[in-house]
Amino acid sequence: MHGTRRRTRSLLAASAVVAGLLVPGALYAAGHVGATGAAAPPAPDPEPSGSECRTSVRGSRVVAYCHNPYPSADRVQLHTECARWWDVDADSRPVDVGPGRTVRLDDRCWKEIGAVWITHGNGTRAAS
Repeated sequence: MHGTRRRTRSLLAASAVVAGLLVPGALYAAGHVGATGAAAPPAPDPEPSGSECRTSVRGSRVVAYCHNPYPSADRVQLHTECARWWDVDADSRPVDVGPGRTVRLDDRCWKEIGAVWITHGNGTRAAS
């Protein structure tokens, strides 16, 4: 009977030691406790920004309309890649699109257009 009590106490003590060692590691891994012991604040959501652009290709001409529904300015630039190897590809000048504004960008190739895309910036860079 004394051996059973001793074994039970030993198992309880070992269980308490193992639990004491595992709980801090589990809390840290779960993200509840940081290095300083405080919970980490959630990351802020980025403010939505950027213009919505629609392009239209007709023959050798491309037209793009970009509308910015957000409160921050956007800078858009039209890029045109011509289908023929001898035809010169072109990039339009970057245009700032203010909040609630729409801009029109256009370009052309001598023959067919191969690809068209718009790049966006934050509208704070100086014009080159």
